[in-house]
Amino acid sequence: MLLAGDIGGTKTDLAVFTTERGPGEPIARKRFASRDYPSLEAIATEFMAEVDLLITHACFAVAGPVIGDSAVLTNLPWVVEGAALQAALRLEFACLLNDVEATATAVPYLQPADLHTLQHGIPVAGGAIAVIAPGTGLGEAFLIWDGSRYRAYPSEGSHTNFGPATPHETELLRYLQDRWGRVSYERVCAGRSIPDLYDFLKDEGLTPESPTVRAELATVQDRTPTIMTAALDPREPDPLCLASLKLFVSILGAEAGNLALTVLATGGIYIGGGIPPRILATMSGEGHIFLSSFHDKGRLSPMLYRVPVHVIVEPVALLGAALHGLDIVNSPGRVSR
Repeated sequence: MLLAGDIGGTKTDLAVFTTERGPGEPIARKRFASRDYPSLEAIATEFMAEVDLLITHACFAVAGPVIGDSAVLTNLPWVVEGAALQAALRLEFACLLNDVEATATAVPYLQPADLHTLQHGIPVAGGAIAVIAPGTGLGEAFLIWDGSRYRAYPSEGSHTNFGPATPHETELLRYLQDRWGRVSYERVCAGRSIPDLYDFLKDEGLTPESPTVRAELATVQDRTPTIMTAALDPREPDPLCLASLKLFVSILGAEAGNLALTVLATGGIYIGGGIPPRILATMSGEGHIFLSSFHDKGRLSPMLYRVPVHVIVEPVALLGAALHGLDIVNSPGRVSR
């Protein structure tokens, strides 16, 4: 039996899979609040004791770069090592892969119900596929056709330098440089970046801050959920919160276009992560904010109009970890990378 996990900065999903039932039918599953535990080992140990099954292998999708057999998680104070987990959990084998690489691994197996299409485009058979995923942080990955199947590869492209696409974004860059020094795409296009966008627009003074929102923000440690909720209020969206969300979407579209050009994603680009499914109306609504930024690539714009663009509306990193892990279980001599 395989223990698979999706390990994020906010939540950890664990599930048990068998080769007989495959990656689509876990026999046990549970979600944990990541920050309530000191380590992945602690969560896995608790889960394995609860399910009381003979688990022999494990594969964990982690929110951070995986170098060799270890990962320092980007948004958690954890260091995760496959060999250490294998020993602590008494398994035959344990491996790690980046969570967005896991999402990419799942992409070829996704069904129409898993997707919301922003642009049908004209996919090229066997063309490279790109994945960008804003959640607590921002992740990127890609898939390459090897002649018989797609293989997923990780990327840390979200930590490249933010390149403003408009004079307004240039002002944002200067604002955040004063606050943080170096500014990456993750610094402007992730869940944790939304309060910075809000502060920038508030300090700019063009859109006044609501006293109600200001009072709510003063009482919380994580301001992102409050800003998101006010922006998405179906009755009366808060103007400053909505402006922050629109700026986020515009930057996301631009970086998705950058990634599509970087890997020549003629097979399509898939937008994962926890945020996009919540903001589909903003991404695809009036003004087509996302696609306008995605297409804005000068002489290469015509190519971007041909790239299929899909939002992944269901969590799939766990599926990707299960696929990767079961591949190893079914091929004992195979090395994970």
